[in-house]
Amino acid sequence: MTWRGGLRILPRAGVLLAAAALAGCGHDMSDLHQFVQKVQARPAPPVQPIPQIKPYESYTYADQNLRSPFQPQVDQPEAGNVRPDANRNKEYLEQFPLDSLTMVGTIKMGGTRYALIRDSDGLVHRVSRGNYMGQNDGRIVKVGSDGLTLREIVPDGLGGYVKRLTHVALATDNSKAGKP
Repeated sequence: MTWRGGLRILPRAGVLLAAAALAGCGHDMSDLHQFVQKVQARPAPPVQPIPQIKPYESYTYADQNLRSPFQPQVDQPEAGNVRPDANRNKEYLEQFPLDSLTMVGTIKMGGTRYALIRDSDGLVHRVSRGNYMGQNDGRIVKVGSDGLTLREIVPDGLGGYVKRLTHVALATDNSKAGKP
């Protein structure tokens, strides 16, 4: 046999080998046929009826004069043209956030009640009604023996501003009142 003849035998041997491998797959499939017949013999489940479609009922919106339900509701009574005064000179305590300021006491002089405010540097400042403190244009509207009330101008989240009242309570913890 020549080398050329060996090339002819090789494809024939591959075909015979593939045929032998496929012949191994042809074993008894009676159990498969029985399973298919059993499944086909089962009754089909009933078909669900088509649901009835309710007819469309139109709705006439008759409340055009009320607030649009698609616009956010502003519950603040003082919302509107509220803006911080950009031309006002800032007071010293406006550079501190409110949570870093502590009211440590009150003092009454000449009929006016003053609040004593400690800043984060440990310095104590005397403020009264009309002074500003905090970073939200907080103006003091009331000084009481238990704390003071500020009216702040804060962003409303919609591009405008609203006024809100904030209370700064008198520090009752003596250890906090004695430390900066």
